[in-house]
Amino acid sequence: APAPPGSSSPSEAAPTPSSGSGSVPHPPQIAEPIAYAAAVAKMLWSYDTRTTNRDQQLAGMRAWMTTETAYADWASVSGQVPDPVLWSRMADQDQHATAHVSEGHYPSAFKQALSDDPSAITKAYIYVVTVNGKQQIAWKRGGGGAEERAVTLAVQCRPNHDCTLAAIAPSVTQ
Repeated sequence: APAPPGSSSPSEAAPTPSSGSGSVPHPPQIAEPIAYAAAVAKMLWSYDTRTTNRDQQLAGMRAWMTTETAYADWASVSGQVPDPVLWSRMADQDQHATAHVSEGHYPSAFKQALSDDPSAITKAYIYVVTVNGKQQIAWKRGGGGAEERAVTLAVQCRPNHDCTLAAIAPSVTQ
């Protein structure tokens, strides 16, 4: 089965996991890949600059990551957070977003790879999952909007352990 590429030179150091400050939820205790990927997508598409600074956002997201460095691509995840200047401008406008996940599924290429070599999954237990949903964004003075969202994630779900996030794919795979 395909595994996400490792990040040999992440663009930014990984912050320490969240101590509960800010609006990023703690990772759920889920051992099923599609359900965990849906929770990850909801976390990625939800934020609140009114209660969470950029460092808290990154630390909260880091808590969702696998601790297995061979499989963790922190750069693909941290790259989802706007740079400090943009985050500050978003905070100036009290920007916040919520998300609704409509569905998650294994992309056909992942299913085919798993079918071709079923034992390959047993090395890293990395599952590729595409999640679809909608993000609702709001800001000061009643501004806001919504958009459909989709993301393909690599989640690690080892037997008898909760799932963790390994990486975000550079493009969506159906």
